[in-house]
Amino acid sequence: MFQRRFPLLVLAAATGACTWVKPDEAGSRVRVAYDGNVAGCTKVGEIGVGVRDRLLPGVERNPLKVRDELESLARNEAAGLGGDTVVAVDEPRGGEQRFVAYRCR
Repeated sequence: MFQRRFPLLVLAAATGACTWVKPDEAGSRVRVAYDGNVAGCTKVGEIGVGVRDRLLPGVERNPLKVRDELESLARNEAAGLGGDTVVAVDEPRGGEQRFVAYRCR
């Protein structure tokens, strides 16, 4: 039994550390306002993003990697809306998270 599951465990461990979503060129110019300070900014839209938070049933991905990927997706979407800043509305849940995009510059 262990011999059949071992390759799956190795695969899950190896891919669990990977980040699959990166900011694109425009998204890399969008900042994440962790402190929520958007004074003087104009709201340009709301964004909902999602990624896989599990590799297999019962095998969760690293929560920091999931959070990073959600932020990358939000940054990419904000750039498409003409925004340059995003603020998380809530914490990630089930691989999904909501953000608000702003234009501050």
